[in-house]
Amino acid sequence: MEVPTLRQPASLAEDTGALVDQALESWTAILGVDHVSVDGRSRAAAETATFATTHTVPAIVRPASRDELQECIRIANRFRIPVYPVSSGKNWGYGSRVPAADANVLIDLSRMNRILDFNEKLAYVTVEPGVTQRQLYQYLQARQSRLWLDATGSSPDCSLIGNVVERGFGHTPYGDHFAQVCGFEVVLPTGETAETGFCRFPGALTGAVYRWGAGPTLEGLFSQSNLGIVTRMTIWLMPAPEHFEAFFFQCNRNDQIAPLIEALRPLRLQGILRSTVHIANDYKVLAGIQQYPWQETNGETPLRPELMTGLRSRLKFGAWSGSGGLYGTRGQVAEARRAVRKALKGKVDRLQFLDDRRLAFASRFAKLYQLMTGWDLSKTLDLARPVYGLMKGVPTEQPLASAYWRKKSVPPPSMDPDRDGCGLLWCAPIAPMEGQHVEVIAELTNRILLEYGFEPSISMTLITERAVACVISICYDRREPGQDDQAMACYLHLQRELTERGYHSYRLGIQGMSEMNGPDGYGRLVRAIKDAIDPNGVLAPGRYQPI
Repeated sequence: MEVPTLRQPASLAEDTGALVDQALESWTAILGVDHVSVDGRSRAAAETATFATTHTVPAIVRPASRDELQECIRIANRFRIPVYPVSSGKNWGYGSRVPAADANVLIDLSRMNRILDFNEKLAYVTVEPGVTQRQLYQYLQARQSRLWLDATGSSPDCSLIGNVVERGFGHTPYGDHFAQVCGFEVVLPTGETAETGFCRFPGALTGAVYRWGAGPTLEGLFSQSNLGIVTRMTIWLMPAPEHFEAFFFQCNRNDQIAPLIEALRPLRLQGILRSTVHIANDYKVLAGIQQYPWQETNGETPLRPELMTGLRSRLKFGAWSGSGGLYGTRGQVAEARRAVRKALKGKVDRLQFLDDRRLAFASRFAKLYQLMTGWDLSKTLDLARPVYGLMKGVPTEQPLASAYWRKKSVPPPSMDPDRDGCGLLWCAPIAPMEGQHVEVIAELTNRILLEYGFEPSISMTLITERAVACVISICYDRREPGQDDQAMACYLHLQRELTERGYHSYRLGIQGMSEMNGPDGYGRLVRAIKDAIDPNGVLAPGRYQPI
């Protein structure tokens, strides 16, 4: 067996030292030469994100099983080589595959892609970290299952476990992903394993259906942390309801956002709206429809609000646009529809309800409707269909095209924002579900992003009954000189002003993790746990924790 060597290129061996060469020999002996990469192209791809990064990746190893992963971690400890695990590596906007610290060997878990267990009656599936949204969706379709997954708007090829451990969210009543999982199997930084809940008891029958088990609950320790690698997880699935109906609304003025939040909050608190509700500003919607309007702006950036007003009028969307889903029996959906219509009366300028029958009818007569009204309804339907599908657990690539907003060429059929030089930084503050708070975040975002030359693209998700998750996108073209530095300066300014006002991010990219844990009780506790279970400091140094 030929062992990869770090002598190609020579500088790599100088940077990482002889210990990495010895570790590579051991990793290759376990995984085979095809699953240990040190070539320049592979490493360069792993070191590339949607913003400027400087951290190097000396090598990439790809275990195919928990046992192989355990051996990889033991080797890392033996040679004191820091390693950084990724599931699919599509963590765009937050760092992609790039480690949080320099000179980490990347552990790519995408080969660990087995669906280990599935139960239609109890509505759950148990998966490994390489299982993607697309894979699970196709698995359910092939079995004609009556169960839905909860999909994110990132990419069908994103890891299910990767999103859960980042505490991501989706669109259905199961949209708070970390609230719908249990039964973790975790490889610890020493190579040992631990199981959570009842899964730790041999022969237990309830590990996949009851998350708490007996004793302290540990699942939270392995989300947004560097305390272990989740190699197995049970995800609860949503039974398809008797009836589903989506609603779409539009507000034509910016100042309507606060009353809108005040109208929606009681519906969430009372359980009338059981799923997340997504609201997007005009810049976010336009990026979902098309790329930057270079012709209308004569090549100048950013797109100013006064020009945006004209685009909104021509393309028939509002200052704020939103969507949500109604799930249940036909009677329950009808009652929820009446409650939504009543609550939003006078708060929105357009409110439409859509089910499978209406969507098919609108698609059939879109051209006739355009002839009668002059409104190209097909473009609206092209935007609505993926959102409608997401609310039914159907993954889509459509939202990923918005990462190409500032590019001057169309998105390729196979989109890869890292490879294609897309600039994207995400800032994700959480706010109480009160109108005054979302107004503050919107005002700050508009002011700061326009000041730095970027479009203030905002989405707001009513993620729980009491909180709003805001995702602010800083989109640009990385191949334009100076844009990387400008975008990072904008991000840091925005993040600082938001946190000073009490709006902290629910999720961080590698560019924002260094300040995560201060010298308070929380920080000291996490550090004590880290030191106890990772004495050699090999697992993902710097991830959600200062080095």
